[in-house]
Amino acid sequence: MTGRRLSPLLASVTAAVAGASLLTGCGVLPGTTGGSREPVTVMTWAPDQTRATNMPGMPAMAQAYARWVNAEGGIDGHELRVLTCNEENTPAGAAACARRAVREKAVAVVGSYSQNGRAFMAPLEAAGIPYIGGYGITEDEFTSSLSYPVNGGLAALIAGHGMQLAESCRKVSLVRPDTLAGDQLPGLLDAGLKKGSKRGAVDIPAVEDATEYTAQAARARERAGSKDGCVAAVLGERTQTFFDSFRRLPQSAGGAQAEDGEEARVRISSILGSVGQPVIDRTGGARSPFEGAFVTGWYPEADDKSWEPMRRVIKEHAFADNRVDPTDTGVQTTWIAYTVLKKVIESLDSDTVTASDITEALDRGTRVDTGGLTPPLRWMYEDLLGAPDFPRIVNHEVTFQVVRKGRLVAQKPGFVDVGPTVTAHR
Repeated sequence: MTGRRLSPLLASVTAAVAGASLLTGCGVLPGTTGGSREPVTVMTWAPDQTRATNMPGMPAMAQAYARWVNAEGGIDGHELRVLTCNEENTPAGAAACARRAVREKAVAVVGSYSQNGRAFMAPLEAAGIPYIGGYGITEDEFTSSLSYPVNGGLAALIAGHGMQLAESCRKVSLVRPDTLAGDQLPGLLDAGLKKGSKRGAVDIPAVEDATEYTAQAARARERAGSKDGCVAAVLGERTQTFFDSFRRLPQSAGGAQAEDGEEARVRISSILGSVGQPVIDRTGGARSPFEGAFVTGWYPEADDKSWEPMRRVIKEHAFADNRVDPTDTGVQTTWIAYTVLKKVIESLDSDTVTASDITEALDRGTRVDTGGLTPPLRWMYEDLLGAPDFPRIVNHEVTFQVVRKGRLVAQKPGFVDVGPTVTAHR
């Protein structure tokens, strides 16, 4: 999902203030009495201004986090320096960001988004740099021994979404990207549907960056079939475009009729990251086409009190940077990833922090409490889910949400464990 752009003047002022806050005192942090501990440099990357999914809020959240911890004296006395990089939604862009992280001696890549796992993971692995709290979009994030995911990735979301839809939908059409990552989604959704003894979904691949989806929308509605059919779309930023095409279909298009002869009532659904509160707000709030939609997420709904610390930091340290939306799943993931980084550095209690120090601390069992945003996180062998395609998953819980009166709210309280469903998927 794309954040609104800052004006050139406001962007330059924000960048200047951010730079000043990171560099104040020639290495001595505001609020500290000394400067003996070395700064810690990390990187956060995400695509921006591309034709597909953009996540500008993630690097912006990382910068706000740095301003906050540095104003408080740093992380265990270490100034936090955050490098940002536009990954550009390309393998070349992802590899370039990873090489820059190596070149500038980053000790970790934190809270980042990329669909190009093979391109960025190899340079990081060669340099021994851990990848903490990536968005969870690629297979490599759940197979590399240097990746420490904070959520269950797309695998958990899609498997959970199948479980959520199985409770209400007789038939399901899945519209998903015609990509390698997209090819995994039908099997995961079907695993969730079968958990509720429902038949598998109709698989409808679509171009990820198309400008309209009329043909796919018509097919999806037709194949969802009779009353209580559901159309699930997982197209990242283009999900909104798909549902715009969907709502523009003539009522007679597709010819889907309920068993009682009435026009079929087809319910729509998606996952957080493809649909979220910012998209719902932009498309009309309570009058949005997403009203009533089922949505599966990794974390509690955006209004949950567990997010209050993040909201306070955004309010005080993101200034007027409207890229940092507290309801954005990318922003939320970045907050959790930096929570992990902070805990790990504090556990080291050392004047210097290296990439290998962070990796060793994570591997030997540093436990991170995220304040209820996730289950407690730890990455020891016994904590890993061990699913064949996703062995590095440690958090396999999701939340079921629904859009009511223009707000994403909990459909049922608490988390739902999808670990067995992900493990059973073929």
